[in-house]
Amino acid sequence: MRKTRFARDLAAHGPRDSRNAGSGEFSFHALEHDNLGETIYGTLTEALIKGHLKPNDRLKIRQIAKQMDTSVTPVRDAILRLVQDGALELRNARDIRVRELTLDQYVEIRNIRAELEGYAAAEAAKKADATAIHYLVTLTEENEKALKAGNVPLATELNQRFHFGLATVGKLPILLELLRRLWLQMGPLISEVYEHGGRSMIDYHYPVVEAIRRGDAKAARKAIRDDILLGGQIILQRMSSKAMPESDRPQVSARRR
Repeated sequence: MRKTRFARDLAAHGPRDSRNAGSGEFSFHALEHDNLGETIYGTLTEALIKGHLKPNDRLKIRQIAKQMDTSVTPVRDAILRLVQDGALELRNARDIRVRELTLDQYVEIRNIRAELEGYAAAEAAKKADATAIHYLVTLTEENEKALKAGNVPLATELNQRFHFGLATVGKLPILLELLRRLWLQMGPLISEVYEHGGRSMIDYHYPVVEAIRRGDAKAARKAIRDDILLGGQIILQRMSSKAMPESDRPQVSARRR
């Protein structure tokens, strides 16, 4: 049963690219019309969590409705739910943006993630079987390949699936739902910096997998915390720089040349 679930996840979330050819913009696909409101909300949620949308990206209700082959009403309702979730910002009726976190908000979410995902990694180390370990190894290897190929959207999605995979392997469905709420806001930010972070974004995934393979809960917890707190330094640096007044940002002076 467990093998089927992990195999299904790998098959269902294989390499995809939902960006318009030549434009680099993410686009949505037409949906089935059963339980349409929840489906649209879920589709937008996944786009945010997986990093297909970036901070300050503008969402156009009519454009999304056309791409999904539906009316504007369920799209508008889904977007308003995401505004309440703190994932989107409604500047006015025609200007809806992916929310940009402040430095303080980022640090708070980062620290919460370190605790929750540390617990998930520790539980995964206690409960993982050979199939679950193979699943995590495969995600890491595919992430490496995507980075080398320059496929940043896929690499970003694989990174998210690895983090969520720890809670899945650890059999922690309530924690997984908590992570989804946090990643609604973190997914776009991670996507924004992922290309610049390069391999530093997955360097710590390898010791996480090795600790889980050994059944070492303490080491698994530390490794994923290191991934979030140390591997994510590029995010902190970017957020800190953006929080500075422009006059205080580091400048290259003539003396230093």
